[in-house]
Amino acid sequence: MKFSPDQEQEDFARALDALLSSADTVAAARAWAGDDFGPGSKLWRRVAGLGVTALLIPEESNGIGGTLVDVAVVFERLGYHGIPGPWIESAVFLPALLNDSSETSLRTRLAEGLIATSSEPDASRALDVRAADCAFTVTGNRMFRAQRTDDMTSVDPVRRLGAVEPGEPVCELDAATVIRAFDAASLACASMLLGAGQRLLADTVAYVLQRRQFGRVVGGYQAVKHMLADVEVSLDFTRPLVIGAAHEWTANSTTVSRDVSAAKVAAGNAAYLAARAALQLHGAVAYTLELDVSMWILRVQALETAWGTSAYHRGRIAAALREG
Repeated sequence: MKFSPDQEQEDFARALDALLSSADTVAAARAWAGDDFGPGSKLWRRVAGLGVTALLIPEESNGIGGTLVDVAVVFERLGYHGIPGPWIESAVFLPALLNDSSETSLRTRLAEGLIATSSEPDASRALDVRAADCAFTVTGNRMFRAQRTDDMTSVDPVRRLGAVEPGEPVCELDAATVIRAFDAASLACASMLLGAGQRLLADTVAYVLQRRQFGRVVGGYQAVKHMLADVEVSLDFTRPLVIGAAHEWTANSTTVSRDVSAAKVAAGNAAYLAARAALQLHGAVAYTLELDVSMWILRVQALETAWGTSAYHRGRIAAALREG
C-alpha cells in the first residue's frame, strides 16, 4: 500500500493550489458568511472545472471515476485554503450514495458542478441549504429532497447550517450503501481537518518568524520551536492513517469503517493541536474575526464535530476491536 500521492495526484493538487492561491479564497469565505454567495459560487464553478466534483462519479455519468485516495489528496488542499461551500456533501457523500442507483441525471449534474447539499444520515440539519441548488436528507434507507425549516447557528460563521425535514422521496437505498457513503464523507472531513491544521501551522510559523519580543524573534525561543514541532509531527503521523483508510475504502475492505474512524479521530486531534498552538502563539488577537487565522481555528472546531464527533468515532473503533 502506497501512503504518498502519485505523480498525477501531486499534479492535481498543485493545479488546485495555484487556482485557490490566486482566487482570494478568504474574501469569498467572508462574503459567504455574510449571505453573499456570489464569490463562493463563482469559485465553486472554477474548482468544479478542474474535476473536483467529478472525482467519485463514474465515467459513464461524465465523471472521472477516481478513488477515495484522490479525494483525500484534493480535500486536504480544500481544507488548507478554507474554501466555503458544501464540498463534502456535494462531491463525496452524494456521489458515493448514488453511484449504484438509477439517478443517472443527478449524478451527471453533480459531476458537472451542481451545488448540492445533504444532511448526515438520520440528522435534521444540513450545511449551506440556502446556498445550494438542491438539498437532500437521508432517513433510514430512504433519500428525500430536503425542505429547509429554519436557520441554525454554527461555531464557524462560514458553515451555514439549516434545519431540514424530508420532502419528496428520491430513491430507496440499502444500509451498506448509506454506511459506505458516510465513511467516504467522514474521510473527506478528516482530509479537510488535515489541510486546515497545515494552514494553521504555516501561518503560525510565518507569524513567529516576524514577531519580535525582548529583542529576539519569537520563533527563536526553544519552547516555541518544540510546540510547533509537536504540531508538525502530529499532522505528519495523521496523513498515513487518512491515505490508508482511503485505500481500504476503495478496496471495499471489511475494516474500512474502523480505519476511517481512526483517521477522523487522529485528524481531529492533530488539527486541534494546530489550532491551540496558533491561538497561543498569536495571542489574544487570534480571537478576533478580522484576523484570517481565526477562520481556520473556527473551521477546525466545526469540522471536528461534523460527520461524526470524535466520541462517536472512538465508539466505532472500540466496537470493531471488541468484535475482533
